[in-house]
Amino acid sequence: MIKENQKILNQFNIFTDGVVILLSMVLAYAVRFLVFQGEAGHITLKGYISLGVVVIPLYLLIYAGFGMYESFRRKDFSKELGLIIKGNLLGIIILLTCLFVFKKIDLSRWTLIIFLVLNILGTTLKRYIMRDILKNYRRKGYNIKHIILIGDGPLARDYLHTISKHKSLGFSIMGYIAAGRRFKELRYLGDFSNVYETIDLFNPDEVVVALEAEEFHLLPDIISGCEKSGTKLCVIPFYSKYMPAKPYMDEIDGIPLINMRRIPLDNLLNALAKRSMDILGSILLIAITSPVMLAASIGIKLSSPGPVIFKQERIGLNKKPFTMYKFRSMRVNPIERTGWTTLDDPRKTKFGSFIRKCSIDELPQFFNVLKGDMSLVGPRPELPFFVEQFKEKIPLYMVKHQVRPGITGWAQINGLRGDTSIEKRIQYDIYYIENWNILFDIRILFLTLFKGVVNGEKL
Repeated sequence: MIKENQKILNQFNIFTDGVVILLSMVLAYAVRFLVFQGEAGHITLKGYISLGVVVIPLYLLIYAGFGMYESFRRKDFSKELGLIIKGNLLGIIILLTCLFVFKKIDLSRWTLIIFLVLNILGTTLKRYIMRDILKNYRRKGYNIKHIILIGDGPLARDYLHTISKHKSLGFSIMGYIAAGRRFKELRYLGDFSNVYETIDLFNPDEVVVALEAEEFHLLPDIISGCEKSGTKLCVIPFYSKYMPAKPYMDEIDGIPLINMRRIPLDNLLNALAKRSMDILGSILLIAITSPVMLAASIGIKLSSPGPVIFKQERIGLNKKPFTMYKFRSMRVNPIERTGWTTLDDPRKTKFGSFIRKCSIDELPQFFNVLKGDMSLVGPRPELPFFVEQFKEKIPLYMVKHQVRPGITGWAQINGLRGDTSIEKRIQYDIYYIENWNILFDIRILFLTLFKGVVNGEKL
């Protein structure tokens, strides 16, 4: 039933994607020539409609190539958005190349640019609405994926907890196979001696294996049973807590190797793209905020004695210390190297409280970015005093030092700033490090602008 539903959904997606492409081309023509009164001499609306019909198969093939007609039930919408943008950029590049080769110079380039923007927005909106409809549909008990769980240890318990927490994903556990009857809330389907017979009898949409290390010798028979019955199989490795979100697979002469900590920024091109954005972004932001920084400097000098810039040693890329700059928001004090700032910290001046509330105190860090000590986006750098403490107590804490620290980050826009849970903050930092891409950085910067400036929150 699930496979049939997915097939219908894919057909609907393909049809509606085609409609969005055609409508985007028509709207692009209307915006260019009716709203903005474009110059005459270009092809008519009929010509653009014909072009839209021609490019529909091209875009649908690109979408299919990017995996946009696979199930996104388990995936975050940001991943689907990234594929939409990549697919449209590739589509417009191919389209412009073909127009150049076939010398179709009477087409308006502005119309095609507007088409690109409208098609991205239209496809994104359509797929977001579809996701929302499907989530509500699944909450009501429809379009459910029925699963048999194999195992009853901590891994299986964690999986059950996650499934119950995210009802909108539409997973339903039919029962479980294990050596004993540990889960009272689930139907017990038997032990490991009749795995194939049980799977064949209940015919689930999927089997999820969550065996502990001492039970992993049972996996070959379970795989055999699933393959024999033609049932999809997913395995949660017993070492999953040590694995990254996106493990990188390599191989040596057919022997698979799992890279336990793949970092996209280890790639030279990715690192170059991020550094280029940092340089251009910091120069632009220094120019834009220079009047604010000048006013802040004067305010600090008038409010209390001491230097305008507060310099503090932090730990950065590859665990190397660097000097981080901030506007001084406190009176000069002896505990600045080991003390965290609290909301009602008596060390803060009145003007210091104001610039901290508006995040103006962070503006000198644009110069850290320009120097290469920091990035616009990344895990926040910490004092050496705290690094020494946390590396012994917090799992994976030191992984954050494999990328440049940032002025803002994924943890900060999710409310984890200041004196908050270090464990939770590291989870968000690791997610950012393992899932980095330019679009993710841009998203974080926009959210920082909204939350830090529009809402007046301290990041």
